Amino acid sequence: MISDRCPGADRLRDPKITEKICPVCGHTIEIFSCDTEVACENCGFVAYNEALTCAKWCKYAENCLGTELYNKLVRQPQKANI
Repeated sequence: MISDRCPGADRLRDPKITEKICPVCGHTIEIFSCDTEVACENCGFVAYNEALTCAKWCKYAENCLGTELYNKLVRQPQKANI
């Protein structure tokens, strides 16, 4: 299960905010750099932080994100055999 707060975020002094458009209702969703997921205030759709590159370097990533999501984020795309 994704944690409410990233334990590795203690190092962040200036979190960045980005905005996404909800694909369900078109409402603006604000996501801070230390957020792993945010629910749309309008319809409840859960948007994940696409800039969550911490999964590749943070020692807390698997505990914070959960094994299933962690594996999806760090999995390298497979190259097609041509």
